[in-house]
Amino acid sequence: MKRILFWSLAAVLLLSAGCGMTVKYSLSGASIPPDAKTFSVAYFPNNAPMVAPILSSTLTDALREKFANQTRLIQVDEGGDFAFEGEITNYTSSTASVSASSETAMLNRLTITVSVRFTNAIVEADSFNKTFSAFADYPSTQLLTEVEGELIPQIVDQLVTDIFQASAANW
Repeated sequence: MKRILFWSLAAVLLLSAGCGMTVKYSLSGASIPPDAKTFSVAYFPNNAPMVAPILSSTLTDALREKFANQTRLIQVDEGGDFAFEGEITNYTSSTASVSASSETAMLNRLTITVSVRFTNAIVEADSFNKTFSAFADYPSTQLLTEVEGELIPQIVDQLVTDIFQASAANW
């Protein structure tokens, strides 16, 4: 009986190994096609009506770093198997909450919106044109210029995570 169980288990293992089944595991959650070797990220210009000087370079660099650090892909200047282009389309500060008693702003909200054109040269059906938006709130007692140096990296981190998941994790 033990021999039958042993040989049955061995047969199952051999058959599953010979089926060419590829299982990819990644700590980052990425599921990148095995044939993809490179990625490119073009500079994201800030075409929003209101412009923050550090935003374009912060976003572009953060997206490059995310793919360099969390995938096996090699960065190239242009035409990567995973290619990103886009622009910052919105950078606004608005009232997020108002005090009921005094009808004054309690919190303001900085919102950044990015339009992304992602080209997957390996699996073209996974390519997309999408808009991503993220925000962070700050006290109305502070000016945007006082907090944007702190808020921009937080918001960019969320945007880059969303872009990464949409392109490399198929979420």
